[in-house]
Amino acid sequence: MKRVLPKPFFFEGGERAVLCLHGFTGNSADCRMLARYLEKNGYTCYGPQYRGHGVPPEELVKYGPADWWEDVKEAYQFLKDKGYEKIAVVGLSLGGVFSLKLGYTVPIKGIVTMCAPMYIKSEEVMYKGVLEYAKEYKMQEGKSEEVIEMEMEQFKQKPMQTLKALQELISEVRSQVDLIYAPTFVVQARHDHMINTDSANIIYNEVESIDKQIKWYEESGHVITLDKERDQLHEDVLQFLEAIDW
Repeated sequence: MKRVLPKPFFFEGGERAVLCLHGFTGNSADCRMLARYLEKNGYTCYGPQYRGHGVPPEELVKYGPADWWEDVKEAYQFLKDKGYEKIAVVGLSLGGVFSLKLGYTVPIKGIVTMCAPMYIKSEEVMYKGVLEYAKEYKMQEGKSEEVIEMEMEQFKQKPMQTLKALQELISEVRSQVDLIYAPTFVVQARHDHMINTDSANIIYNEVESIDKQIKWYEESGHVITLDKERDQLHEDVLQFLEAIDW
């Protein structure tokens, strides 16, 4: 079975632009439905794909947060080069961490973080998640159990510097959240087993913006953009964006 690889998307819908950032081991498809909804409501949306994502997991270990931050900055510049001056950012998980970093690095009209971590998980727990992702990817490729087992053993031999760097990134951003003054909407799924959900309270409490809100989604898990409350999420994000002083 040939796996169709996700690609960056660019939907032009109006002069207000939204940068849509996916999470670690995710891809642009995680934000695509939200972006289409915003496009229908007059927003231009660009969703980059970080290096090593949406491709075989062997590629993932070649890159780290410094590379992905470069990808995020390039995505922001892409919108600027296209003539968009009014830019907001919506980010899922690691994308939410990058959204916050953009908030104190470049001019941003508004920030939506979705299930963004502010607590450090042990490298062991993070690595377990990477192995699950790698195995799932290979299963979706239609490989046999024997081939998957063999490839997973080879995958485990590869050095993974990424996880330590991810911990450092989260720590760095958490220490600077109080430098953010842009309007901020903190989205958190109640059944998020990937991160410590108290992260949402940290972001909400420490962001300096006078225009900030937080919402808990009681029926959703970590990838909230694809979960059962996604339609409500779409409406809430739009409502937040509509209320910003663009």
